Amino acid sequence: MKEEELFRKTLSRFVDQEIMPAAREIDEKEEFPEAIFKKVAKLGFFGIRYPKEIGGEGGNTTLFCILCEELARGSMAVAAFTAMQCLMGTDFIFRYGTEDHKKRLLLPALKGEKIVAFALTEPEAGTDLSAIRTTAKKVKDGFVINGLKTWITNAPYADCFTVLCQTDKEKGLKGLDFFLVEKGALGLSVSTKFDKLGTKGAPVSELSFDDCHLPLENRLGEEGKGHDNLRAILAEIRVMTAALSLGLARAACDASIQYAKERVQFGRPIGKFQAIQMKIANLATDIEASRLMVYNTTRLMDQGIEGMKEASMAKYFASETACRAADEATRIFGAYGFSMEYPVQRFYRDARFLLYGGGTSEILQVIIAKELGL
Repeated sequence: MKEEELFRKTLSRFVDQEIMPAAREIDEKEEFPEAIFKKVAKLGFFGIRYPKEIGGEGGNTTLFCILCEELARGSMAVAAFTAMQCLMGTDFIFRYGTEDHKKRLLLPALKGEKIVAFALTEPEAGTDLSAIRTTAKKVKDGFVINGLKTWITNAPYADCFTVLCQTDKEKGLKGLDFFLVEKGALGLSVSTKFDKLGTKGAPVSELSFDDCHLPLENRLGEEGKGHDNLRAILAEIRVMTAALSLGLARAACDASIQYAKERVQFGRPIGKFQAIQMKIANLATDIEASRLMVYNTTRLMDQGIEGMKEASMAKYFASETACRAADEATRIFGAYGFSMEYPVQRFYRDARFLLYGGGTSEILQVIIAKELGL
């Protein structure tokens, strides 16, 4: 479509001119890149998937995934905090927040004036949501939260958190609800940022809740609907992660092709040797397959089809492709792939991030089998 092509062209130029030149510094400084965050916000990217009536850009899932793909091609850290700002950290406020929440938190988040985060994972609970131990106990004038969340992207800088809690253990998955917790809430503590292998410009930390009191209106959605409400955006989370994977795989492949043209051994560029050609041909083929899977899924979703099977397949295949692409790039670069001077070492480290969000490859295979009726 013409709109998609124009958006990708404009976005690609922004990535080439603003993100890629800063990617190494973002990684090495290991700090939240506020200047880049503001540039992304200024272009309206944080509101891409929200209606224009509430301050968004009115885009669809396809445009959102193009955004994720292109940003990941430049810097996975930038793509990661953008995805959080666009989807997980804001969606529940948009769908279930009060008008006050939307005015004070959602709209400023879409403008980049506030930073948001999504708190689901716990030390003993990731894919297994039935193991959630953070509790929200209903009291006369609201809820009291106690527990611990971990691996929360954007947490050290976030102004508000969407937090999954257990409200009734006896009901299992029907006893889960999401709550809105704002920075500075009494009983909320944010740990120092984690020292991570990759995506170093997208800070991660733990959240601790010690009798954290919230008003009644800070429950997001109907009672007991937390799991169902999460499933409503789970396919989009998975295809978004697939798009991030596609972007990183492209970056690794592009770097490999460029290096293969420049590196001379035995009197000719290494790209003239069949062994290197085969590696790159295989990468390019897997990347094209990933691209087709991602955008077939987004077009289904843009037609109102859930696409859980397709999203799970895309995330599984594309994330594994990204890891293979990063690994092969380091092999093509030889010893230089072990040097911090070249970006392929960053691709190799950042690629691991893609294996966890939206479900591991192992759990996705189980989900795909179930979607096929097994």
